[in-house]
Amino acid sequence: MSRYAVIGSNSFTGACFIEYLLNLPATEKILAFSRSLEKTELFLPYLSHPAAHKVTFIQADLNHDLGRVMGVLRDVQPEYLATFAAQSEVGPSWENPQHWYQTNVVSMHALYFGLKDLGFLKGIIHTSSPEVYGTCEGYIKEDAPMNPSTPYAASKAGGDLALLPLIKNFNLPVRLIRATNIYGKHQQLFKIIPRAAIYILQGKTIELHGGGLAVKSYIHSHDVSHGTYLAMTRGRAGEIYHLSPADGGISVREVVEVICRSLGADFNKVTKVGPERLGQDKAYTIDSTKARSQLGWTDDISRETGITEVVGWVKGNLESILEQPLNYVHKE
Repeated sequence: MSRYAVIGSNSFTGACFIEYLLNLPATEKILAFSRSLEKTELFLPYLSHPAAHKVTFIQADLNHDLGRVMGVLRDVQPEYLATFAAQSEVGPSWENPQHWYQTNVVSMHALYFGLKDLGFLKGIIHTSSPEVYGTCEGYIKEDAPMNPSTPYAASKAGGDLALLPLIKNFNLPVRLIRATNIYGKHQQLFKIIPRAAIYILQGKTIELHGGGLAVKSYIHSHDVSHGTYLAMTRGRAGEIYHLSPADGGISVREVVEVICRSLGADFNKVTKVGPERLGQDKAYTIDSTKARSQLGWTDDISRETGITEVVGWVKGNLESILEQPLNYVHKE
């Protein structure tokens, strides 16, 4: 039986990872930390899981409550820990970049500096981002140089670099995950896949930044959770693992076209071209050979299947969804 801690449990990837862990028969207990109150089942799929009683939720903010987080960890002594907590989103990071640096660099380093003294941890996951590389030319590997284009990407790169002295000098058992564009049911509503479906069902027009020409590598949340678990339990300390789809990248425009076909909408009637985002990288295409060969990881959910699943989730929960804010809401 295994005990886990998930920091950032209210995040999309954090919540999906908890659901993944609950499906493992050997899961004994999960500590779920988030700075906000626990969300509803609309965004937290694990709440309706038959084994949801194994999850203990703790509201705590790494920027202010690190001592409390460390105290709970010392009491429960989980064997594995995964960190999904971060200030995310690219565009808003230009408005208050200091908030991104405080959380993603300063507080993240403080967390890992405390974790180095917890000898009961067998494996730690740090969630990084391919955006630390800037625009990806070809399929880049884990040793590519960092070249961030936005404050968000720079803050993630800074957080990654702050880990290196702890790994080198204290043998901190941390593995870094850089997954491409993650999507799935229960995702934040302002993300392009759920947002496009919501707008079409409302009869609203979807604005595509730069015409939607930026190339993304969309990968399903379940496949990312599986890769994260394999890296945490089988991966080598100090290693970076890329998680990206085997079928490569696709433009945002093409993704919206898939959604339009699923809902019987005319792409040209429901979309318009908008200005490009500041610092938008042209492509996120990274090589995931290492995770496939060393961890035995594969991505199993096709893009067509996954997008259709999200559209079905939006249609089935539209009334509840429309009670939620559809735009990003910044929290310091």
